Amino acid sequence: MPAGRAASAVASASDQAARIAAVIIALAWHLAIDLPASVGAGSSPARSAVLAAGWLVTAAVGVAAGVRLLRGGLPPARRMAVVLLVVDAAIFAAVDGQQLFAPANWTWGGLVWFFLLVLWRRPVRWLLALLGAHAAIALAAVLAHGATASADLARYAMYVYGTSSLPVAVFVGGAVIAALARDRAGTAAATLTVEAERVAAEQARAERRARLALVSGTAEEVLAAIAAGEADPADPEVRRRCVLAAARLRRLIAESDDVPDPLLHELRAAADLAERNGLPIDLVAIGVPPELPVEIRRRLADPLTAALADGRGWARLTVVAGPDEVVVSLVTPDHDAPDATGPPGSDGDGSGPVEHGHERDGEIRWTQTRWRRT
Repeated sequence: MPAGRAASAVASASDQAARIAAVIIALAWHLAIDLPASVGAGSSPARSAVLAAGWLVTAAVGVAAGVRLLRGGLPPARRMAVVLLVVDAAIFAAVDGQQLFAPANWTWGGLVWFFLLVLWRRPVRWLLALLGAHAAIALAAVLAHGATASADLARYAMYVYGTSSLPVAVFVGGAVIAALARDRAGTAAATLTVEAERVAAEQARAERRARLALVSGTAEEVLAAIAAGEADPADPEVRRRCVLAAARLRRLIAESDDVPDPLLHELRAAADLAERNGLPIDLVAIGVPPELPVEIRRRLADPLTAALADGRGWARLTVVAGPDEVVVSLVTPDHDAPDATGPPGSDGDGSGPVEHGHERDGEIRWTQTRWRRT
């Protein structure tokens, strides 16, 4: 997973946990504290109806906003905020002077949690503005009821501060925690990516050294024999061994190229070398080979590379590929020469078996390798 996606996933998980906590606090407070306080608190039937209607409207807004938040979305902040402010003003207008700071006026502590829900993940200044409007509505009610004594104004200030500070802390804390989680996850993912690239580079270097040792062993043996005078460069068998070593070296170089179809690229490299040595060759590819490990590609190509070193007259190389199977075939005229074989260990590995077949009938030679997904 890329670093950006990993960081976003961690931040989303952290934000989802904070959303669940905010929804639970708001609705639990509204049910456990606001509902008992509003039941029968009005001094008249009309006021009781206003308190009950305000409670129901606030509950509906909270449920709608909570469903949106728990599903990963965001509620329509502006419309819901306006509805909550209307409820706020109605409740303050419905209570009398004696209930202004009493539990019956549940908007002091209960309504601010719904501000938090409808403004989730919006800028914090929106929440501060809504709390400011709530404080202004409360101050207007305090002045309208004539509660202008120092004790009443101090109580008003204490209520505004006490009921606003905790929701603001939760709102800001949730945003900060999500941001910190995103940053730390991004850093951790980037570190893991760098480490994975380092390990992959070391593994690729080790594999390349092993392949180079495999190819250079054959080449060194032939060159040492020629240098010691034990082999004649004009001998067809010596020349065949040289061509085979060169073809394998060419394919080794092709293995490290970054191309869309590595197997076809490696086979083309072997075919190009055969053409340079005077062997006309047709390469036919049908289908697109799937992504295969280097070891599987090597076991598919090596027997064909060895057969090309023995080719005379002409050659036709065919690759038929599908999502679960790749077949590579080589047809050349038959002649008196030993059968070409691939390197040892051509039975495949955990990615699927590689089968190797070879036939000759006096007119043509047919060599085939086949990989099947298991």
